[in-house]
Amino acid sequence: MSKNIRVDEENATERRARILGLNYVDTSQTQKDLFANILSVPEMRSLVSIPIYADQYHITFGILNSTPQSAIKNLRNKFSDQRVEFRLISESGFREYISLYDPPKKVVYHDIEIKASNSLDLIDKISEILNEVRADDMLAYLISQAHKLNASDIHIETQESDIRIRFRIDGVLHVIARMTVEKYRVLMSAIASAGNISTGSDAAQQGHIAQKVKMADETVVDVNVRLETIPTINGIDVVMRLFNMDQENYQLDKLLLAPKEREVVNSIIAKPSGLVMVVGPTGSGKTTTLYSILNSLNEEQRKIITIEDPVEFEFHGITQITVRSTERGDDLFFADKLRAVLRLDPDIVMVGEIRDQDTAKTALQASLTGHLVLTTFHASSAAAALTRLADVIGQNSLFVSSIRLIMAQRLLRRLDDSLKQAYDPSEQEMRLIRSVIDGFPNGVEKPSIEGIKLYKPGISEDNPYGYNGMIPVREQLVMSDRVRDVITGIDRIVNTEAIERAAKEDGMTTMIQDAIIKVLSGLTTLDEVYRVIG
Repeated sequence: MSKNIRVDEENATERRARILGLNYVDTSQTQKDLFANILSVPEMRSLVSIPIYADQYHITFGILNSTPQSAIKNLRNKFSDQRVEFRLISESGFREYISLYDPPKKVVYHDIEIKASNSLDLIDKISEILNEVRADDMLAYLISQAHKLNASDIHIETQESDIRIRFRIDGVLHVIARMTVEKYRVLMSAIASAGNISTGSDAAQQGHIAQKVKMADETVVDVNVRLETIPTINGIDVVMRLFNMDQENYQLDKLLLAPKEREVVNSIIAKPSGLVMVVGPTGSGKTTTLYSILNSLNEEQRKIITIEDPVEFEFHGITQITVRSTERGDDLFFADKLRAVLRLDPDIVMVGEIRDQDTAKTALQASLTGHLVLTTFHASSAAAALTRLADVIGQNSLFVSSIRLIMAQRLLRRLDDSLKQAYDPSEQEMRLIRSVIDGFPNGVEKPSIEGIKLYKPGISEDNPYGYNGMIPVREQLVMSDRVRDVITGIDRIVNTEAIERAAKEDGMTTMIQDAIIKVLSGLTTLDEVYRVIG
């Protein structure tokens, strides 16, 4: 635990003591003497009380806010011949005393490896570790291992007899460990406390944990995750989305944009106003794309403000605001915050997500009044985003005047180059490839498929799945006169197919076409394209 976090905890405990009318002691500033003959360790745990001072006539116990009154009464009765006093101490102080009275076993934190050949042994080993260590170590250990494996999410799933823990790696879930229900309750208590959520709620909740945890082996772990919880028939399930703490990772050069795609992005974001929208499902890299664009625009002469739920990464030089979603019934809505932000004279505004009509209209209006607005939206394609936006805001001329670029994207698993195996495509596969390539827009060079080879994943003991990392596939819809005419046509019906047809006539390469290019380049497989795009 960092020094600042401990100071904050002690200050909060002191305030709580004043409210409760109790005396308080800061155990981080005092020498810790042991009085093991007064209470056994099981008694200390059950009574939530620690002897912190004793002599022939006096005993002082450190207690927590959660120490039951019955425990205090029992202690007074047990030591009726002595003067018994109680001091409120912090939870960290209590844990430190417990570790002195009952030193924890030395735990070896094995690195997690995703190998099919020893997966059952690994699950047993990691499960054993998790069932031995303290709650904050469990969380820090899982997050540190998830970062090593480049996992995007940690899933904690309640089942009838135990708790399953899975990591999402390269878009696919892998079982990592199983946990007892008793240990799960301890872990959930720690997660709820750190993420400011309730373990007794019967509604879905969202939270954010950002802290440093020092584990028993002295390893310090940056815990920075977004929490999503949902009650199930067996308990509360949790998904933790991991955030990358390195600002250097958010660069346009690392988005793997093709030269033509990069040229489009550069030309659009160089303009002082307009709306840029990145669309796709959860986990498709939308926020990473927006953050990379923001980072490239982050210069001293520009004022940049973001409105996010929650702030996923803190950038130097950018004003970032956390605003809670309307779905949780709070008084602070995206649109309200956005209107307030616009009065601060920003050059660039990022709205984490367009979720409702009010936010959509305010964002569109902002982009018309001299602001560059970046946002995300859930839609299956760039053309579908325009159709959905029309459903949200109704027929509105703001459409054609404000939108500059809609970029739809997905993430596909990338083949491990050292393992991939070439093969001759079947006739069915060739028919699919030809049908996609035949639809390439005029002016775009079609790849040759004469004598082509496709690739499938190979396997090894170190990599039983044959993939290594992920690659994006994208389509970029630039608002052109042709697309504008479709949207503002006589029948005023915004049709996805008509929009996409017009965009392709202007040279847009669709996501499936981009994916097929990646397949023909040996970067991924047709099966992966089917799995992610369909």
